[in-house]
Amino acid sequence: MPNWLKVVFQPRWIALAVAALAFTALCWSVLAPWQLGKNSSTSHRNQQIADSVNAEPIPAGRLLGGRTEVPKDAEWRRVTLTGQFLVDKQTLARLRNQDGQPAYEVLVPFAADDGATYLIDRGFVRTPTGAVVPDFAPPPSGTVTVQARIRAPEQTDPARGPRTEGGFLQVYAIDPAAIGPAQGIDFAPGYLDLSEDQPGVLDPVPLPMLDAGPYLSYGLQWLTFGIMAPLAIGYFVWSEVRRRREDKAVFDAGTAGPSSADDDDPTPEVSSEAVRAARLADRYGRKGE
Repeated sequence: MPNWLKVVFQPRWIALAVAALAFTALCWSVLAPWQLGKNSSTSHRNQQIADSVNAEPIPAGRLLGGRTEVPKDAEWRRVTLTGQFLVDKQTLARLRNQDGQPAYEVLVPFAADDGATYLIDRGFVRTPTGAVVPDFAPPPSGTVTVQARIRAPEQTDPARGPRTEGGFLQVYAIDPAAIGPAQGIDFAPGYLDLSEDQPGVLDPVPLPMLDAGPYLSYGLQWLTFGIMAPLAIGYFVWSEVRRRREDKAVFDAGTAGPSSADDDDPTPEVSSEAVRAARLADRYGRKGE
């Protein structure tokens, strides 16, 4: 069997090769697609936000009327509604953060003239302790026209449903499907972020930063790691094969039989320790030289 095959079929190299191939498979099938998928979704969201800034607002019923879900391309679109706030049915979204400070988001139903009831996010109110509900202004009464942005609902944890506390219905997620039954209202899909300077707005929820984030570079890094792992194993195997060849060459040179001219002075057998010492001396130099 060739010397390099003896190296390759050592148990330790077989184990490392299996581990490297498993790591490569993980990088290419899970880790890289995960990061690249996040990059794609973030880029799509950023494009939707950018498009919505320049698009004229349209009536909410044209995008949400008669639907059970927010259309994929409708999120972040600006819409207009005319109707009335249901002031006595406000809800607080708890455990929110505004500029590093604890806050609530105030949610209020809006009965629109198109016959649907929409859940509107009025924006933030800060709380000094994260548990005390602060005072905040009620939304205006009577008929008003407002402008807002469509948002997809957040997902409710079944173990953390709506509850009444501090005189308000409080929730952990802005999910009309969970808030509606608790308020006795059948909401249109999704919810609406009330825009700045609109009737009833508090401290409006800002648009996300249009930054794609590091996901593309992370995805490319995982692809690179997946390529490098088997290459590294191959390099280490090659290095060991080369080292063995060097050891063998030094050993053969040290144990070669006497030539015909020097039959009376045979070359003594060289131990493996001496062979290694000679090879290291050739590579790094002898002490004192």
